[in-house]
Amino acid sequence: MDALILSCGTGGGHNAAAHALQEELLRRGHRADLMNPYVLRGQRTVERVDNTYIAVAQRAPRAFGLVYKLGDLYRRLPWRSPVYYFNRKTARAMEGFLRDHHYDVILLTHIYPGEVLTILKDRGVAVPPILFVSTDYTCSPFVEEVAFDLCVTPHPDLDAEYLARGIPAEKLRPLGIPVAAAFRRDLSRDEARRALGLDPAERYLLVSAGSMGAGVLKRAVRRLFARWGDSARLIVICGTNDRTYKALAKKYGDRLLLLHTTDKMALYLRACDLYLTKPGGLSSTEAAVAGVPLVHLPPIPGCETLNARFFAQRGLSIPPDQFQRARDLAPEVIRRQRREIPADAAQRVCDLAQELARAAGAPPDPVSGRPRP
Repeated sequence: MDALILSCGTGGGHNAAAHALQEELLRRGHRADLMNPYVLRGQRTVERVDNTYIAVAQRAPRAFGLVYKLGDLYRRLPWRSPVYYFNRKTARAMEGFLRDHHYDVILLTHIYPGEVLTILKDRGVAVPPILFVSTDYTCSPFVEEVAFDLCVTPHPDLDAEYLARGIPAEKLRPLGIPVAAAFRRDLSRDEARRALGLDPAERYLLVSAGSMGAGVLKRAVRRLFARWGDSARLIVICGTNDRTYKALAKKYGDRLLLLHTTDKMALYLRACDLYLTKPGGLSSTEAAVAGVPLVHLPPIPGCETLNARFFAQRGLSIPPDQFQRARDLAPEVIRRQRREIPADAAQRVCDLAQELARAAGAPPDPVSGRPRP
């Protein structure tokens, strides 16, 4: 099977889910190309789209929340979203790309590529079957105008939101949010600490503001250091926010274990006693799959607010006001995480992609009956 996975860099979660799907498809022997569609218009377009989004989230989170709220209001109007019209030039480039490259199925982890493909379908262009994968615990604005064949939602309780937006029930599949295999690995805390060179006897608090380093990271570190600085070691991941990294390094020096980004996030999760993070859909899911007690930092207004609400309502995170009781609450939180958050979402989504490709006529493997690699 030939699969195309489309995402973009407006936050690391969409790309993380895309990489998890690519990892699983490649493991099965399929071809799986991962692409940011804006690269078809040049690297400057990629940087303009990604950097504008990230800059607003990092420097003006309230403005970011206002834009999200306006999008939620705009979706009630009887015409296409601005995002749809913004993607018309990219759609022309994508039409040429699909004409020159064969794919049996397309997987999306972001709405922007979905709008690109929707424009093509509206123009009557033949497009392979489209599988949209939501990476937040809500139906984000304008998901409903993407012309997908099937939509993967994070949890059955959320399907009502998608139905309310006019998405037919037969298109919904509540399979969860895909995470990389490393987060599903059976690894003890001591093993993870040895792999990272951490002290097995120390107490570690892992603090992250996601790939963008947005939100209240400096304030959270200040309060945590004041309360736990003598009894626990703080590991702080700043993401791409260089200003925050430099400010923390100047103030705390080697009293913090400070990182920009890391490709060992699964190990750090396994190694920590408690994880404090902004409520991104992927970061929260990764923690739940790894079985790590987490506390949500104040969210960037918008989908993160709804992610935090989803976890809080189901007891999947430790309430911030009960932070001091984290050790007592952790076992029940982890039990609920295992019950509510599927660890095998990547496998289930790839099963669904294979079914879509087979239904569209992809040649089956003569042994398994699945679409042939």
